[in-house]
Amino acid sequence: MFRIFKRKEDRFQKLIEQQASLAFEGMKLLVKYLETADTEVAEQLSYKEKEADEVRRILIDELNRTFVTPFDREDIFSLSRSIDDVIDYADTTAVEMNILNVKPTPYMRRIASLLKDAAYEILQAVLRLPKHPNVALDHAQRAKALENRVEGVYREAVASLFSGPEDIHHVVEMLKMREVYRHLSNAADRGDEAANIIADIVVKKT
Repeated sequence: MFRIFKRKEDRFQKLIEQQASLAFEGMKLLVKYLETADTEVAEQLSYKEKEADEVRRILIDELNRTFVTPFDREDIFSLSRSIDDVIDYADTTAVEMNILNVKPTPYMRRIASLLKDAAYEILQAVLRLPKHPNVALDHAQRAKALENRVEGVYREAVASLFSGPEDIHHVVEMLKMREVYRHLSNAADRGDEAANIIADIVVKKT
Protein backbone atom coordinates (compact mmCIF):
# COMPACT_ATOMS: atom_id res chain seq x y z
CA MET A 1 0.00 0.00 0.00
CA PHE A 2 2.83 2.40 0.86
CA ARG A 3 4.39 1.76 -2.56
CA ILE A 4 1.10 2.70 -4.27
CA PHE A 5 0.95 6.00 -2.37
CA LYS A 6 4.62 6.63 -3.10
CA ARG A 7 4.10 6.14 -6.83
CA LYS A 8 1.24 8.66 -6.74
CA GLU A 9 3.42 11.18 -4.92
CA ASP A 10 6.22 10.68 -7.44
CA ARG A 11 3.70 11.15 -10.25
CA PHE A 12 2.79 14.65 -9.10
CA GLN A 13 6.43 15.61 -8.68
CA LYS A 14 7.24 14.40 -12.19
CA LEU A 15 4.30 16.29 -13.72
CA ILE A 16 5.29 19.55 -12.02
CA GLU A 17 8.87 18.97 -13.19
CA GLN A 18 7.58 18.43 -16.75
CA GLN A 19 5.65 21.69 -16.60
CA ALA A 20 8.65 23.64 -15.30
CA SER A 21 10.89 22.10 -17.96
CA LEU A 22 8.44 23.01 -20.74
CA ALA A 23 8.18 26.57 -19.40
CA PHE A 24 11.96 26.88 -19.52
CA GLU A 25 12.06 25.49 -23.06
CA GLY A 26 9.29 27.90 -24.02
CA MET A 27 11.25 30.86 -22.68
CA LYS A 28 14.32 29.79 -24.63
CA LEU A 29 12.18 29.75 -27.77
CA LEU A 30 10.82 33.21 -26.95
CA VAL A 31 14.38 34.53 -26.63
CA LYS A 32 15.21 32.95 -29.99
CA TYR A 33 12.10 34.42 -31.60
CA LEU A 34 12.96 37.91 -30.36
CA GLU A 35 16.47 37.49 -31.76
CA THR A 36 15.37 36.23 -35.17
CA ALA A 37 11.68 37.20 -35.66
CA ASP A 38 11.40 33.76 -37.28
CA THR A 39 7.75 32.63 -37.55
CA GLU A 40 8.85 28.98 -37.41
CA VAL A 41 10.28 29.59 -33.96
CA ALA A 42 6.97 31.18 -32.90
CA GLU A 43 5.20 28.06 -34.19
CA GLN A 44 7.53 25.83 -32.15
CA LEU A 45 6.67 27.93 -29.10
CA SER A 46 2.94 27.45 -29.74
CA TYR A 47 3.40 23.69 -29.92
CA LYS A 48 5.40 23.78 -26.69
CA GLU A 49 2.57 25.73 -25.03
CA LYS A 50 0.03 23.11 -26.17
CA GLU A 51 2.25 20.35 -24.79
CA ALA A 52 2.40 22.19 -21.46
CA ASP A 53 -1.41 22.52 -21.42
CA GLU A 54 -1.72 18.77 -21.89
CA VAL A 55 0.60 18.06 -18.95
CA ARG A 56 -1.49 20.39 -16.80
CA ARG A 57 -4.69 18.61 -17.84
CA ILE A 58 -3.16 15.29 -16.81
CA LEU A 59 -2.04 16.75 -13.48
CA ILE A 60 -5.52 18.09 -12.70
CA ASP A 61 -7.05 14.73 -13.62
CA GLU A 62 -4.62 12.95 -11.29
CA LEU A 63 -5.33 15.51 -8.57
CA ASN A 64 -9.07 14.88 -8.82
CA ARG A 65 -8.56 11.13 -8.46
CA THR A 66 -5.91 11.04 -5.73
CA PHE A 67 -6.28 11.21 -1.95
CA VAL A 68 -2.59 11.36 -0.94
CA THR A 69 -0.42 14.10 -2.46
CA PRO A 70 3.25 15.00 -1.78
CA PHE A 71 2.18 18.46 -0.54
CA ASP A 72 -1.10 20.38 -0.20
CA ARG A 73 -3.32 19.83 -3.22
CA GLU A 74 -4.10 23.58 -3.28
CA ASP A 75 -0.36 24.26 -3.57
CA ILE A 76 0.01 21.68 -6.33
CA PHE A 77 -2.88 23.24 -8.26
CA SER A 78 -1.65 26.80 -7.79
CA LEU A 79 1.98 26.02 -8.65
CA SER A 80 0.87 24.13 -11.76
CA ARG A 81 -1.35 27.04 -12.84
CA SER A 82 1.37 29.66 -12.29
CA ILE A 83 3.99 27.71 -14.23
CA ASP A 84 1.51 27.09 -17.04
CA ASP A 85 0.68 30.80 -17.18
CA VAL A 86 4.38 31.63 -17.70
CA ILE A 87 4.54 29.71 -20.98
CA ASP A 88 1.04 30.90 -21.94
CA TYR A 89 2.21 34.51 -21.80
CA ALA A 90 5.38 33.66 -23.71
CA ASP A 91 3.21 32.23 -26.47
CA THR A 92 0.74 35.14 -26.53
CA THR A 93 3.68 37.55 -26.72
CA ALA A 94 4.87 35.94 -29.96
CA VAL A 95 1.32 35.57 -31.33
CA GLU A 96 0.40 39.20 -30.76
CA MET A 97 3.71 40.46 -32.12
CA ASN A 98 2.91 38.60 -35.31
CA ILE A 99 -0.71 39.79 -35.45
CA LEU A 100 0.13 43.41 -34.64
CA ASN A 101 3.29 43.40 -36.76
CA VAL A 102 5.44 44.51 -33.82
CA LYS A 103 9.19 44.26 -34.28
CA PRO A 104 11.40 43.06 -31.42
CA THR A 105 13.07 45.80 -29.37
CA PRO A 106 16.17 45.70 -27.16
CA TYR A 107 13.84 46.03 -24.14
CA MET A 108 11.88 42.96 -25.21
CA ARG A 109 15.09 40.99 -25.66
CA ARG A 110 16.36 42.03 -22.22
CA ILE A 111 13.08 41.06 -20.57
CA ALA A 112 12.90 37.71 -22.36
CA SER A 113 16.47 36.87 -21.35
CA LEU A 114 15.65 37.60 -17.70
CA LEU A 115 12.45 35.54 -17.95
CA LYS A 116 14.43 32.64 -19.37
CA ASP A 117 16.87 32.80 -16.45
CA ALA A 118 13.97 33.00 -13.98
CA ALA A 119 12.29 29.97 -15.61
CA TYR A 120 15.55 28.06 -15.18
CA GLU A 121 15.60 28.93 -11.46
CA ILE A 122 11.97 27.81 -11.09
CA LEU A 123 12.84 24.51 -12.78
CA GLN A 124 15.79 23.98 -10.44
CA ALA A 125 13.61 24.85 -7.44
CA VAL A 126 11.00 22.26 -8.47
CA LEU A 127 13.68 19.61 -9.02
CA ARG A 128 15.13 20.21 -5.54
CA LEU A 129 11.82 20.27 -3.64
CA PRO A 130 11.62 16.57 -2.63
CA LYS A 131 15.10 16.06 -1.14
CA HIS A 132 16.67 19.51 -0.78
CA PRO A 133 13.92 22.00 0.10
CA ASN A 134 16.34 24.66 1.37
CA VAL A 135 18.17 24.58 -1.96
CA ALA A 136 14.78 24.87 -3.68
CA LEU A 137 14.12 27.98 -1.60
CA ASP A 138 17.44 29.49 -2.74
CA HIS A 139 16.45 28.98 -6.37
CA ALA A 140 13.00 30.45 -5.73
CA GLN A 141 14.58 33.56 -4.24
CA ARG A 142 16.85 33.92 -7.26
CA ALA A 143 13.81 33.65 -9.52
CA LYS A 144 12.10 36.44 -7.55
CA ALA A 145 15.17 38.67 -7.87
CA LEU A 146 15.14 38.15 -11.65
CA GLU A 147 11.43 38.94 -11.83
CA ASN A 148 12.10 42.21 -9.99
CA ARG A 149 14.68 43.09 -12.63
CA VAL A 150 12.08 42.39 -15.31
CA GLU A 151 9.76 44.95 -13.78
CA GLY A 152 12.57 47.51 -13.83
CA VAL A 153 13.18 46.97 -17.53
CA TYR A 154 9.42 47.02 -18.18
CA ARG A 155 9.14 50.45 -16.58
CA GLU A 156 12.08 51.69 -18.67
CA ALA A 157 10.41 50.36 -21.82
CA VAL A 158 7.06 52.02 -21.10
CA ALA A 159 8.75 55.33 -20.24
CA SER A 160 10.61 55.16 -23.55
CA LEU A 161 7.34 54.64 -25.42
CA PHE A 162 5.90 57.86 -24.02
CA SER A 163 9.00 59.91 -24.80
CA GLY A 164 8.72 59.78 -28.59
CA PRO A 165 6.82 61.96 -31.10
CA GLU A 166 3.13 62.64 -30.48
CA ASP A 167 1.70 62.04 -33.95
CA ILE A 168 -1.07 59.48 -34.50
CA HIS A 169 1.30 56.95 -36.05
CA HIS A 170 3.46 56.96 -32.95
CA VAL A 171 0.42 56.61 -30.68
CA VAL A 172 -0.77 53.53 -32.59
CA GLU A 173 2.68 51.95 -32.44
CA MET A 174 2.93 52.82 -28.75
CA LEU A 175 -0.34 51.08 -27.95
CA LYS A 176 0.67 47.94 -29.85
CA MET A 177 4.07 47.72 -28.21
CA ARG A 178 2.67 48.41 -24.76
CA GLU A 179 0.33 45.44 -25.20
CA VAL A 180 3.33 43.20 -25.94
CA TYR A 181 5.24 44.57 -22.95
CA ARG A 182 2.24 43.77 -20.75
CA HIS A 183 2.32 40.12 -21.81
CA LEU A 184 5.99 39.95 -20.85
CA SER A 185 5.27 41.66 -17.53
CA ASN A 186 2.43 39.21 -16.86
CA ALA A 187 4.83 36.31 -17.48
CA ALA A 188 7.11 37.84 -14.85
CA ASP A 189 4.22 38.16 -12.40
CA ARG A 190 3.29 34.50 -12.81
CA GLY A 191 6.90 33.44 -12.33
CA ASP A 192 7.02 35.48 -9.14
CA GLU A 193 3.83 33.76 -8.00
CA ALA A 194 5.34 30.33 -8.69
CA ALA A 195 8.42 31.26 -6.64
CA ASN A 196 6.20 32.37 -3.74
CA ILE A 197 4.27 29.10 -3.81
CA ILE A 198 7.51 27.11 -3.77
CA ALA A 199 8.65 29.14 -0.75
CA ASP A 200 5.34 28.37 1.00
CA ILE A 201 5.74 24.65 0.26
CA VAL A 202 9.25 24.68 1.72
CA VAL A 203 8.00 26.36 4.92
CA LYS A 204 5.32 23.68 5.30
CA LYS A 205 7.79 20.85 4.63
CA THR A 206 10.47 22.03 7.07
